[in-house]
Parts: sequence; C-alpha cells; structure tokens
Amino acid sequence: METIYSIDSLDQKIQLLENRQDAEWCAIKDEIDDIKENLKPLNLIRNTVEEINQTVGFKSHLAQSAISIGIGYLAKRFVVGKSHSKVKNVFGSLLQLVVTNLVSKPHEPTRTESS
Repeated sequence: METIYSIDSLDQKIQLLENRQDAEWCAIKDEIDDIKENLKPLNLIRNTVEEINQTVGFKSHLAQSAISIGIGYLAKRFVVGKSHSKVKNVFGSLLQLVVTNLVSKPHEPTRTESS
C-alpha cells in the first residue's frame, strides 16, 4: 500500500477503486447471465446432446437427428404419458415436434458468448 499525502491523490485513488468496482460488478453480472442462459432447460438438453455426440463420436446428421427425435419422444411421454384421449395425443405430438425441432437446431451463441 502506498501512503497518500494529498487530497487530490486520495480522490484519484478513490476514483480508480470505484472504476475497478464497476468493472468487477459488470463482469459478475455477465457471468450470472451466462449461468442463467446455461441453466435453461432447452440449453441443458442441447449441451447434453452435444456432449453425447462428442463423447460417442457421432458426426453424422442421421445420428444427431435420431437423438433429437428420441428426446422429443421422451418429452411427449413425460408430459402426456400413455393417454387414450385424442386431444392429449395431438398435444403430445405437437410437443414432440417442437422439442425435436428445438433440440436439432444448431446452438446459436448469445451476445455474451460472441464477445
């Protein structure tokens, strides 16, 4: 620590520390935004699919499509179950289609990931 002898140097030091604090708060907020983005259910599923593809070595679109369809089917079964209601079955099929399409889309970086 350096010794401060004048009010001007004290004011400068205070300003530097306030600027540093603002920069650190901005970094913390950005990190929290990244965490919130990664914890969204769709991003959790996408990240899991990407990790499976990297671990197992799936490179073909066919394998990735099969995984997306499987996740869509599981979402349908989880939400609707084995129902005999036509309305629930139509809703489940639409849900399966939406989930399959969302999971199969390539991951687009957010504004914080691209900077």
